[in-house]
This record gives sequence, structure tokens and C-alpha cells, in this order.
Amino acid sequence: MEYTVQMIAEYLNGEVEGDGSRVLTGFGKIEEARPGELTFLSNPAYTKYVYTTEASAVLINRDFKLEKPVRPTLIRVDNAYEALARLLTLVEQNKQKPAGIHALAFLEESVQTGSDVYIGPFAYAGQNVKIGNNVHIYPHVYIGDNVKIGEGTVIYAGVRIYQGTIIGKNCILHAGCVIGADGFGFAPTADNKYEKIPQIGIVELEDNVEVGANTTIDRATMGRTLIKEGVKLDNLIQIAHNVLLGDNTVIAALTGIAGSAKVGKGCMIGGQVGISGHITIADGVKIAAKSGVHTRVKEENKVLEGVPAVPIREFQRSVFYIKQLPEIYQKIRDLEKKVEDLSRE
Repeated sequence: MEYTVQMIAEYLNGEVEGDGSRVLTGFGKIEEARPGELTFLSNPAYTKYVYTTEASAVLINRDFKLEKPVRPTLIRVDNAYEALARLLTLVEQNKQKPAGIHALAFLEESVQTGSDVYIGPFAYAGQNVKIGNNVHIYPHVYIGDNVKIGEGTVIYAGVRIYQGTIIGKNCILHAGCVIGADGFGFAPTADNKYEKIPQIGIVELEDNVEVGANTTIDRATMGRTLIKEGVKLDNLIQIAHNVLLGDNTVIAALTGIAGSAKVGKGCMIGGQVGISGHITIADGVKIAAKSGVHTRVKEENKVLEGVPAVPIREFQRSVFYIKQLPEIYQKIRDLEKKVEDLSRE
């Protein structure tokens, strides 16, 4: 990367404040950036660093007001974080990517591949697999029979995709994730054993879905487990059989969603959240980390926290009261003692 501040500002439709001829060769965090690097400011907690950073340029929001002069050139944009994402995407797209099907990749004869496909060594694709244009499949990927992979999708090393899975366009599957393993379905028997229920459905990922490392999405018992367009899943998430995740929902690491739950579009779910099976969560709901959702959430855009999850203000009030319990307990003990003393008199 080597661009002037002015070139970057024009690409982002931003306004330059300072020397637009400065040359930028990389990116850095605002508290660590060096001369020649571009950084950004979007979180107010880092405001102090805009006055001390050694970066040559800083992306800031248009409405940010300086309290004193700064050394770097400023690029004012509508949304600094979004502008940074655009720049990083541009840099990523300009990186040289591997191409061709490696001699040590193994594809069954019925596999269909589009143009500009990369398949790395020791990757395997089963019968009747269909791979779209510009798909990148890294080494040691397993793709089962009858899988369909849309154009522009990237599948990193060690991913396992079971038979029948459908993956849309421009998806990203990170290392070690498993798509389409059997759902956790067992029927209790009269002799206290468990009979496995065959899982004959599939998993479908729509376009622009990203699945983090070591995340698992189970195949449906019947029908499909459906991950809608634009969903972003962090690492180490468990999505059970027949779950539906609505468009553009994002979920942080270590969350588990039980079978047949339906999560609406535009939801935000924090880390280590547990969601019970067979419930529905409305669009736009936000669930704080470590919460447990056991019942249906009907109201859109609700913000929940706690176990069981309740409206966040209600949870915060309960925490406040819990902190007072030792004092309340002591007051009750003192009152009991006074009552006992009065009884003796």
C-alpha cells in the first residue's frame, strides 16, 4: 500500500484537514501508529490519542471537534469505522491470491468447477459437488457429496462440509468450522437408552455469510437449518438442527442456540449466550453476554440481559439490589434481635 492522504480522502469522499500530500504506507492502531501509517478514531475512549499519535493521518468523523492542534493530517468522513472497513477491504482485494487446482487435491469425476477456482493440496470434493466461479478452497478441506458452493466464497484450511450443504455467494468459512454435522437428536427408549434419530435434512447458508473458526452448524432433522443473508458468526459457536438465523444477525463467540429456535433479522447476540430450543426471537433484539433466553421474545428491538434474560434496565436494578443484600441481611438480623429483646421484656 502506498497512497497519498488526498487519494484516500477522494476514495472515501472525505475532507482533508492538513497536508494532503503525505504518503501512507500502512495502518496502525491510534495509540501505536508510526509515521507513514493511517489510523482512525471512532471510539470516544481513544480521543486522547489523537493528540499524541505519531500516525501521519487519522480518519475521524466529520462532527469531531478538536480541543487543541494535532500533528497528523485529518480525513473527515461520515463514519470513520465504516471508512476504515472500506479501505481494509480494498487492501485485501489487492493482495495476490492463489490460483489453480493443486495436483494433490482430490476431486471426484462428477465435480463441476467454475472459472478462476483455487483448490489447495489435500482438499477433497465428493460426488456431484458444484463449485462456482472464483471460489478459494484451502488445503485439507473436506466437501461431501452434492454440496453446492456459490461464487466468490472462501473456505479456509481444515473446514468440513457435510453432504448436501448449500453455501451461497461470497461466504467466508474459517478454519476448522463444521457445516452439516448431525443434529443432536436421540429418542429415549423404555430401557433408559437413547435411539439415534437419523438427521436427513441439510444446512443452507445464503449469500455473504461468515462463519468463524471452529463454529459448528448442524444439519436439520428434516428440512434445513437456515442461515440467512449477511449473518456473521464468531468463533466457537454452536448452531443446532433446524435453527433459523435472520438476515444480518451477528453472534459473538461461545454462544449456543438449541434446536428449532428462530432468531429474527438484525439481532445482536453477545458471547456465551444460551438460547433454548423451539422459541422465537423478534427482529432487532440485542442480548448481552452470558445471558440465557428461555422463552419467546415477541417485542422487536428489545435489549435483554441476565439468566433468565429480562429487559436490561430491570437486570441492572436487580444487580444493584443484590449488592445491598449483606447490608439488608444485617438490618434484618438487628431487627430480629430487637424483637427478641422486646419479647423477653
